[in-house]
Amino acid sequence: MTNQRTILITGAAGHLGRALAARARTQGARLLLLDRDAAALQRAYGDGQGDALSVLAVDLLDRAQLAAGLAPLLARLGRVDTLCHIAGGFRMGEAVHEISAPSWDFLMDLNARSLVNVAAVLVPHLLAQGGGRIVTVGAGAGLKGGAQMGAYAASKSALIRLTESMSAELKHRGVNVNCVLPSVIDTPDNRAAMPDADATQWVHPDALADVMLFLASDAARAVHGAAIPVTGMV
Repeated sequence: MTNQRTILITGAAGHLGRALAARARTQGARLLLLDRDAAALQRAYGDGQGDALSVLAVDLLDRAQLAAGLAPLLARLGRVDTLCHIAGGFRMGEAVHEISAPSWDFLMDLNARSLVNVAAVLVPHLLAQGGGRIVTVGAGAGLKGGAQMGAYAASKSALIRLTESMSAELKHRGVNVNCVLPSVIDTPDNRAAMPDADATQWVHPDALADVMLFLASDAARAVHGAAIPVTGMV
């Protein structure tokens, strides 16, 4: 049985997911990488069915599918030490009085329900093995509403509150739960969407990944329920 840490990353095919996976690999971690985009997972990681790296294409909004997909991987790996929940996303929307049910459901599913489902499947595993770490990705925008951002801000605020609640529930049972609150992440997609912005002021994915790996480490063993701003120079 290996003594390597095993880190499960959701949203692993995205820019931050790839950065986090790369940095975790340099630390010798075993990786269990989840994303709903099977083709993107393949492009980023290949088949990923070895001992050091496993991939799973799965819809986090389907709890039964998630549980069925993870079961054989958890049995093979033996344990997961850390969950890094990156899956989520941003979308500008309507004014609050114009928010449609589909817009609300899309963002709440993406940013809040996905965490609830992952927690439902993975937390019992962490408790059974005696503890672990959970690091989620909120957003600075989850701390304060903005015009045409009501649904997004609410969904990220919900994720922060879920993170805090899980910490209160699990910290006496050996599980540290914390989240990071990035501002704009410096990705090609964001640069394309905001071509006139100064991207040097944004948060680089590698820098955000370093903070997440700190929270996943023993050095953060006394940190519980924190929502840590990671804002670059913004």
